[in-house]
Amino acid sequence: MEKKTLIIGVIGADVHAVGNQILYFAFREAGFNVINLGVMVSQEEYIEAAIEAKADAILVSSLYGHGELDCQGLRDKCNEAGLKDILLYVGGNIVVGKQPFEEVKKRFTDMGFDRVFGPGTSPETTIEALQEDLYGAH
Repeated sequence: MEKKTLIIGVIGADVHAVGNQILYFAFREAGFNVINLGVMVSQEEYIEAAIEAKADAILVSSLYGHGELDCQGLRDKCNEAGLKDILLYVGGNIVVGKQPFEEVKKRFTDMGFDRVFGPGTSPETTIEALQEDLYGAH
């Protein structure tokens, strides 16, 4: 089975690096080719890296609560850059304050994200979703 390529990073002005490293190691252990852009990643950097690596998915992390602002327009920019079919995931503490997750999830799926993960989601949950979405495995 061909290794799928993931672009991961922490978007915007966020500098939370620990979770990013945990995901990097977990995704590599699960057999993915992982390109980790680190922290404070712009939308353009995700897209450039995805094009360069012919990536299968972009996984956006945000922990400082401003993910909603940082992620607006990412799907449109992907489409414009020729990445219409790229899988887009977002996860972490992606909004400010305590908001019902179903509402948050809807806002992000409306923005074009394929999957939305709340705070404290285990890497295993994300890996299962990736395997399902990229390989059709259940």
